[in-house]
Amino acid sequence: MKRVVITGAGTINALGHDVAETLASMREGRCGIAPLDVRDADRLMVSIGAQVQGFSSEGLFNRQQMALYDRFTQFALVAAREAINQSGLNFAGELAHKTGAILGNSGGGMTTIDENYRSVYEEGKNRVHPFVVPKLMNNAAASHVSMEFNLKGPTFTVSSACASSNHAMAQAFQMVRTGMSPVMITGGSESMLCFGGVKAWEGMRVMSKTACRPFSANRNGMVQGEGAGIFVFEEYEHAKKRGADILAEVVGFAMTSDASDIVMPSKQGAARTIAGAMSDAGITPEQVGYINAHGTGTAANDKTESAAVADVFGLHADTVMISSTKSMHGHLIGGTGAVELLACIMALRDGVIAPTIGYEEPDPECALDVVPNEAREAKVEYALSNAFAFGGLNAVLALRRAS
Repeated sequence: MKRVVITGAGTINALGHDVAETLASMREGRCGIAPLDVRDADRLMVSIGAQVQGFSSEGLFNRQQMALYDRFTQFALVAAREAINQSGLNFAGELAHKTGAILGNSGGGMTTIDENYRSVYEEGKNRVHPFVVPKLMNNAAASHVSMEFNLKGPTFTVSSACASSNHAMAQAFQMVRTGMSPVMITGGSESMLCFGGVKAWEGMRVMSKTACRPFSANRNGMVQGEGAGIFVFEEYEHAKKRGADILAEVVGFAMTSDASDIVMPSKQGAARTIAGAMSDAGITPEQVGYINAHGTGTAANDKTESAAVADVFGLHADTVMISSTKSMHGHLIGGTGAVELLACIMALRDGVIAPTIGYEEPDPECALDVVPNEAREAKVEYALSNAFAFGGLNAVLALRRAS
């Protein structure tokens, strides 16, 4: 098996328009959740979200591109440009033919869907733009990333709700590890913060109207976010030979299905996935210093995840640091695992543990070190990134500090 390292990272989300700004916000414990600025917001029961503020496509994409790019595709391209620029790679010749893009996404072009439903049902129009389908399809972002950067290898989208990005990155990791591709572009993006997207989620009764407070006894639900996180996964010797700056190493993953309930999480499923990722990486609980939790801020998720960590880590559960950055950037659904991977890289590379902000009251059923409210400095050798999705689909990645 080949070693797999991360040589480029890019993002745009409610905490920042790039990696540096995002990590600075995580260190500061800044909250990107604010009142929603969407059409017909007065008709929504949930009026908050973690929107990307100050984003303008002007100067980033031309008019022809804008006719094809939904907001989630724009986010993916912005993040991919940063990641690939940092990596220093140029995709031509054999490298172009072997490199692909595997991205996670759940809602597809929700903004495009929302706008065109309005046109047809509210405004009574009988025609929509001929590019509506290629604009809203879930694979649009991966396809446009491949076209912009001349990536002619394996390219597709993984859609597994809130685990989409982790599943996508796991597939990219496996392709590089087994030697199928020397480099893969991976991560995820999402943009569901429009009237229809929020209204649909309101129906589930899992959304908070005030704040995202994972693991806090007074939590009252999740808060949606939007954005993208994109990474360059590269075979270690390939990266070393060209003198690339290695951000972190991906050393293991596991994926499981609860096979029990479409929305209620399973402690056993989560525990099997966490344990499986460590087994694949060849590490023990005592070696893991940080876990980026799925941590949605719902009672069902927080209690189940805490119980799973306690079961797998045993006595070490009291000492491992676990935080939910969703408290800051919101839940990006299909794109969330990609943005959260940045917190793992920060822990490994910079020795800074992102906090769980909004934590106000201890919950005896979540009795872990959740790094409440303030970032912490700590040397970490290994980190895990958890993702547990509706449908009972679980995906956990294991990372190691670059050496």
